Amino acid sequence: MRGKVWKFGDAISTDHIIPGRYMYLRSNLPELAKHIFEYEKPNFSGMLSPGDFIVAGHNFGQGSSREHAAIVIKMNGIQAVLAKSFARIFYRNCFNNGLPAVICDTEKFSEGEEIELMLDQGKIINHSRNETVSFTSIPPVMRQILNDGGLVEHVKKYGDIRLDL
Repeated sequence: MRGKVWKFGDAISTDHIIPGRYMYLRSNLPELAKHIFEYEKPNFSGMLSPGDFIVAGHNFGQGSSREHAAIVIKMNGIQAVLAKSFARIFYRNCFNNGLPAVICDTEKFSEGEEIELMLDQGKIINHSRNETVSFTSIPPVMRQILNDGGLVEHVKKYGDIRLDL
């Protein structure tokens, strides 16, 4: 997975990701997705390219537990969110929706740089700086959920959550 870095700071809430005033669009996901990070980076959805990355600081996804925050990130073509730490519910919502959430040292990345996520190897290559950042590998069951496209697809495939991976 290779793409461009979009950098955010600490304590990014689900309201930053998708402002609450647009939650009336929750049953119209394509329209809701257009408002991603609207107040932080106006027209953000229009600037993204498929395969880009969101890179942030501590406690990404804090606040309300709205699953739509992870959904609109994925719908906008973001292939993974990298952060120093995540709010636990948001972290699970990412995996449940097939969006990788990687805990790592994000100081090594700046906006606009090109990086490559090697999920199975537990490393991220910053091609702009010729540096590699390692991260704790994602447990096999969670990687399988990602590979299956999220929790619903995983359960459809296996009839339950497979813990024997």
